[in-house]
Amino acid sequence: MKILMVCLGNICRSPLAEGIMRRKIKENNLDWEVDSAGTGYWHIGESPDERSIAVAKKYGIDISDQKARQLRPHDLQDFDMVFVMDSSNYRNVQTFAQSEDEKNKIEFIMNLVKPGYNQNVPDPYYDSDGFEEVYEMLNRACEKVVEVYRKPK
Repeated sequence: MKILMVCLGNICRSPLAEGIMRRKIKENNLDWEVDSAGTGYWHIGESPDERSIAVAKKYGIDISDQKARQLRPHDLQDFDMVFVMDSSNYRNVQTFAQSEDEKNKIEFIMNLVKPGYNQNVPDPYYDSDGFEEVYEMLNRACEKVVEVYRKPK
């Protein structure tokens, strides 16, 4: 399975989600891939926000080598699931969908924890205290991704 995590700038939430998911893939010995992207272009080529790097490091995850990129039209063809962080991301990613199948790949990541609730993962960019909360939310959600999408042996 190929998973894409999407937020606005690809420097706070989605790189953290990618790092958490990468660890869960390894821990569960899954043959999955994960990447992240932003709907905006402002941070292309930049490393994740230092605060995202720090909170990931606190939990033994290194995301420092990631580089921000912008969502591309073919991403919806290339990935099996596209997990968005908030309603703005959801609307923006929907504009890339060329078919119902592609639209069906797009999901709020927190819907795995609270189905149908469309809960936003808050953007911690302007709230330094929010990075810990975002980590905890994404960790729960990524655990659910494994539970829901892992095929039984």
